[in-house]
Amino acid sequence: MSTQASTSGSVNEARGRRSAEDVEDPKKHFRVCRFIIDTGVKLGMRSVPMATACALYHRFFQSANLQVYEPYLVAMSAIYLAGKVEEQHLRTRDIINVCHRYFHPESEPLELDGKFWELRDSIVHCELLILRQLNFQVSFEHPHKYLLQYLLSVRSLLNRHAWSRTPIAETALAVLKDSYHGTVCVRHKPQHLALTSLYLALQTYGVQLPRGELAWWQVVCADITKAQIETIMSELLQLYDMEAKCT
Repeated sequence: MSTQASTSGSVNEARGRRSAEDVEDPKKHFRVCRFIIDTGVKLGMRSVPMATACALYHRFFQSANLQVYEPYLVAMSAIYLAGKVEEQHLRTRDIINVCHRYFHPESEPLELDGKFWELRDSIVHCELLILRQLNFQVSFEHPHKYLLQYLLSVRSLLNRHAWSRTPIAETALAVLKDSYHGTVCVRHKPQHLALTSLYLALQTYGVQLPRGELAWWQVVCADITKAQIETIMSELLQLYDMEAKCT
């Protein structure tokens, strides 16, 4: 009887620990992806390389344990690798110094001492780990090009004044950028994510588009359903809730 009670207690403790991790892990990933994006901006990375860095990070932790691997080291290596994949090469020294300044805003750049070279070696080794973990599948089709196509299509349906007075394009692009804070960016087709970002932007400003036999979103993306749009939109809105919890 005491053995059963002990086993039951261990199981409950493990469940409680896992439950706490389930709550904290998304917050940790959100913060780390915010770090990737902020660091990428300071490094002058373009939108697609930054998106690739976030996608690499999310793909890695789809099969890796957050309690085993240091997420910020994985993030730094993802930035380094993304620069290679998207042909915007970044020096490891620049990555290290910008990341160091992110955590220590008042400090000077790191000296080229043992600590620097140890961190550099860690980034390179972690890059190889990411490559192996992802079976060297590190190229991604991003939704940016689809969003551009959809924006052009929607713009043709609106009169010039309605388009110019409403920041639809800017909002849709911001939503798309924000999607990389969570796994929504790697769990849905890029066309669907692009369309939902635009759909959410239009809803935000209450913009109504002319409707024919088909809704506008059915015309520009034939393989998506209203249920899929609502699912992705719900996940995007959850990210904004997460942002409030992580500030």
